[in-house]
Amino acid sequence: MMRVDRRAVVRGMVALAGVPWFGIASVASAAAQDASERLLPTTTDLRASLAQALARGEPLIVLATLQGCPFCKVARENYLVSELRAGRVVTQIHFLSREPVRNWQGDEVTHGRLVKQLQIDAAPTLLFYGRDAREVAPRLVGGSTSDFYAAYLDERVALARSAVR
Repeated sequence: MMRVDRRAVVRGMVALAGVPWFGIASVASAAAQDASERLLPTTTDLRASLAQALARGEPLIVLATLQGCPFCKVARENYLVSELRAGRVVTQIHFLSREPVRNWQGDEVTHGRLVKQLQIDAAPTLLFYGRDAREVAPRLVGGSTSDFYAAYLDERVALARSAVR
């Protein structure tokens, strides 16, 4: 009788599904990012990203994303790239990534640690920042392929823009 290694089966299924296996490698390394993830910049310093946005008179829009997340991909490709093209400053941080990033206090942490510091529980989550690193619009949590996502995003962007002007 053949003995089945259940863990190996689960790892194989996870790999086939395109979901990162947490014990294998750095999740959001540049080599591991899919083409969709490269459509938006990934911040290395939140304070510098915010300064860039405020210099344009815009809020900073931050996408908390997870590699392989289909809803993150939809949000990025169908909504956030358009915001970037419209002159907004949009950046992303990555759940589980070990890549370095400077947080609001100027400390170097990993992207994964930053996600925890910001108390983000779901991917995708959009955050909208204004002066003094304050959130200036409600977070847009989760993803959807419904027609309402664009309306929810437009509402928050308008609110965030009015807060920084």
